[in-house]
Amino acid sequence: MSADGAAAHVLILGGTTEARRLAEALAGDPSYRVTTSLAGRVTSPVLPPGGTRIGGFGGPEGLADWIASHGVTHLVDATHPFAERMSFNAAGAAALTGVPLLALRRPGWTPGPGDGWTFVDRLEEAADRLPGLGSRAFLTTGRMGLHTFAHLTGTWFLVRSVDPPAPPVPPRLDVLLDRGPFTLDGERELLARHRIDVLVTKDSGGSATAPKLTAAREAGLPVLVVRRPAVPEGVPETGSVEAVRDWLGASR
Repeated sequence: MSADGAAAHVLILGGTTEARRLAEALAGDPSYRVTTSLAGRVTSPVLPPGGTRIGGFGGPEGLADWIASHGVTHLVDATHPFAERMSFNAAGAAALTGVPLLALRRPGWTPGPGDGWTFVDRLEEAADRLPGLGSRAFLTTGRMGLHTFAHLTGTWFLVRSVDPPAPPVPPRLDVLLDRGPFTLDGERELLARHRIDVLVTKDSGGSATAPKLTAAREAGLPVLVVRRPAVPEGVPETGSVEAVRDWLGASR
């Protein structure tokens, strides 16, 4: 509780497993009122406990207005590592309102012995490098960026996403509608069944989709990895839900 006895209002900018776990960890604690904001890019999102809102805010000023009008006392940026615009909007809104901000970011992946990873900075660079690495690609960079690969007529793609992708898409494309977490046995079978010879992914981090990397290593496949974008400077961050709870308790 705050000094006046009111519950602290925590706004979680969500859409990740970590965001949902944080909402679950705070559920039932009378010291907190939680609202999780989702971007609305998935048709049927898995909703966390507590309040939810779906859709954008209208930039940092719109987010600041929402924070002020809804009595938000704490802001947690638990968005996807590639939701770079929202992270900068959160930093801007925190500066405008004075509401404390903490980023909850999962650690990135790192290659180990036997991995054949090629790092690139952007999807466009991945599309340029891909034809030299394989002809049957497992593309796991999300449906929103498929247009970047639409000109590659010589590559066959397997794309896995929660919702069907919208055109433009590569001409030789199979879509697998599925939602993680995924198992190592399942990823092994998937790569073998579709005769995949190259994996393309973003450095999303976390354990839910990491088995594909192990399966690719075992199969000796090259992996194209898109590096994470820059994040706002000066924003404290953690990779632990428990650390967020400690921060909330210390800043009330």
